[in-house]
Amino acid sequence: MTTVRVGIALLLNLSAQSKNNEPMTHEVEAIWMGKMQFNALVNGHTVVMDAPERVGGEDQGPIPKPFMLVALSGCTGMDVVALMRKSGHPLDRCDVRVSGEISKAPPIHYSSVHVVYDIHGKVEDRDEALATVQRSQNELCGVSYMLKKAMPVTWEVRYNGAMIFTNSTSAISSTIPG
Repeated sequence: MTTVRVGIALLLNLSAQSKNNEPMTHEVEAIWMGKMQFNALVNGHTVVMDAPERVGGEDQGPIPKPFMLVALSGCTGMDVVALMRKSGHPLDRCDVRVSGEISKAPPIHYSSVHVVYDIHGKVEDRDEALATVQRSQNELCGVSYMLKKAMPVTWEVRYNGAMIFTNSTSAISSTIPG
């Protein structure tokens, strides 16, 4: 088997400067493993991407596009957990679900993204948790920032099982009894 190397350099923050005044970069290398499989090296970790058998893959890993949703869930989730811990309000649980609406025509892409935060913690920390999610979405999460340049990104926050915030009209209408 011949291995083809494909290098993908991602410049995530053009204004960020390293100590020697050079732009900081993240670099990902995707190595073709045959058929439709690529193994990406990300910070020393291997991530397998593949396609279903019906399109020539072996289904050894997820297709690439959902990794955008994974990046968003991890970025904003880490913001929330770290900020809550730092402020003295550690959470019992913080699950982040992200769904992307897929276009009907090529090029197939996400036309919108919706994030659901399912947070559990002390009752008195509810407002702090909501403010922290808002800060992540509006100021800190670089993945959300990039996606918002291309499509609508909406979110809702559930705290101890109750919805306490949404900026999605579809989420609002789905919670109103009909």
